[in-house]
Amino acid sequence: MRGVFITLEGADGCGKSTQAARLADALEASGREVVRLREPGGTAISEKVRAILLDPANAEMCPECELMLYEASRAQLVREVVEPALSRGAVVLCDRFYDSTYAYQAGGRSLPEDLVRRANALGSCGLDPDRTLVFDLDPELAYARATAGGADRMEAEGLAFQRRVCDAYLRLAQAEPARVRVVDASGEREAVAGRALAAIADLVDVSRP
Repeated sequence: MRGVFITLEGADGCGKSTQAARLADALEASGREVVRLREPGGTAISEKVRAILLDPANAEMCPECELMLYEASRAQLVREVVEPALSRGAVVLCDRFYDSTYAYQAGGRSLPEDLVRRANALGSCGLDPDRTLVFDLDPELAYARATAGGADRMEAEGLAFQRRVCDAYLRLAQAEPARVRVVDASGEREAVAGRALAAIADLVDVSRP
């Protein structure tokens, strides 16, 4: 039985990492094996690429280089971890996947959308998420949260960049409503968690012990 591939998306500071942990706890309590991952990262090679991508010292990195590094990290993660986990029936929760590349590199960086989509097809090795949750929060609030303790290379692009990212996510949700669900990320964490669980209820049963 193939597993279920769920990705969590949203601008920096939207709370998706916190919600990933809550989803993982609920799914594990229901008896499912859960493999929780992050992008870029998740393998030894991918974590090294992550360090390059997020290092503020690499401010001169051009958008095309950035795009290809994200895709390289993703391909390694898919082949090494995601595909084997799905093959054995696990639920894979990934904090970011190719929709982040669409939002940040096409939306934020203004690279051509067709170019980014073709790169995503290569980097994902043809694998699509079964469900993508976009955690939607006011960009100004999310940006303040994300940069409260300092900014990595992507966060340092500023609020206007983050607004373009948020707009791209909403366009994506409108274009692919069957796969992509927008989750209101405002309010108490428990309420947000309830909305997230409701958005995957048709794919996984979290009610059984």
